[in-house]
Order: sequence, then C-alpha cells, then structure tokens
Amino acid sequence: MTILGAIRSTPARCIAGIARVGRGLNVQSVKNGLIFGIIAVVAVVVSIDSAPGMFGLLGAGLALLTLTIAIIDWRSFIIPDALNAAGFCLGLVHASVQQPDEMLSAVAMAVVRGAALALVFLTIRYGYARVRGRQGLGLGDIKLAAVAGAWLDWAVMPVAIEIAAFAALAIYALRQFVLGRPISATSRLPFGLFFAPAIWICWLIETTLLASF
Repeated sequence: MTILGAIRSTPARCIAGIARVGRGLNVQSVKNGLIFGIIAVVAVVVSIDSAPGMFGLLGAGLALLTLTIAIIDWRSFIIPDALNAAGFCLGLVHASVQQPDEMLSAVAMAVVRGAALALVFLTIRYGYARVRGRQGLGLGDIKLAAVAGAWLDWAVMPVAIEIAAFAALAIYALRQFVLGRPISATSRLPFGLFFAPAIWICWLIETTLLASF
C-alpha cells in the first residue's frame, strides 16, 4: 500500500475500530458504570463535606476503595490483596491523623483492632468449614476485616458486620423471591459487596454522629 493509500484508509480504519468497540460494549455494563460513577462522586462529596481537612480526604479515599472492592467482589468473588493492603495502610494513616500527639499508640491500636477482627473472621471461616465441610468466608473477606478494624473503633466494628450481614440476607431473599427461586443454604454470596461499603458507612457514622461523644 502506498503512503497516500494508507493516509486515505486511516479514517476508515478508525471508524471500523470504533464500531468494533461499540459492538463489544454491553448496554447494561454502561448503565452499571454510570451508576457506580454517580455513587462514587456522591460518596466522595459526602466524605469531604462530613469531615474537615485530611479526615475528609481520607474518607473519600476509603469510599473509592470500598466501592471498587464491592464491584470486583460482585463480579468475580475475589477481593484483590492490593486493594485490601491499600485500605489497611490508609486506615493507619487515618489513625495517625486522629491522634497526632499519640501517633505511635494510635497506629498500634489500629493494627491490634485489625488483627483482632481478622482473627474473628478466620475463626468463623475454619469453624464453618468444619461444620459444613466447605468454606463460608474467603481469605479476601478476612483481610477486609483487618481493613475494617484499622478504620473503625471497637464499638462500631460489630455495627459494620451487622449492616453487611443484614443487607446481604435481605438482598439475597429479595432476589430469590423476584426470580421465583427457593432460598438455598448453599448459595454463594459475595460478602465483600456488602461489607466493604458498610465500612465506609460506619466510618461516616463514627465521624459525624459519634464524634461528639
């Protein structure tokens, strides 16, 4: 092909490429992307508006991380280690900002809380496996529990678990009812889809409603 021919064919190739991409896009995926994008923007704005300065920025980071974890766990039943690690490290930064005069002790306490909650989840995982003969919690959920412990106070951690468990059971029951399917004890649920946003919600509650207590 000559140089002139290549130049003439370039627009046609671009149009064909765009058409192939367009055919590959699923309308529902585009809608889901728009919905999650709107949720992300709202969560960031609420975080920054609810907490002053660095606290709001860290909360916005937590919102984006937990939303990303929820989406990935929903689609693949996997919580990437990198996202859990980022959430945990961000939680340690959050702890240090909360108590700048006692930074080391605040960070150490965040680590203790994270380890304690992760140990609780690990115990549940092995206990469930012994009783039922299959895994009920993934290792990603256990690591996500460490993230929750790094961010949340002792009193608020159970609230996050309760919110996640109630939301998971309610949505599962509603889905089965709408689809006309029976409720089964062997059905798989991506717990991170509910637990990750619950962490941010409880951070928001702790930052706004419980800050004065």
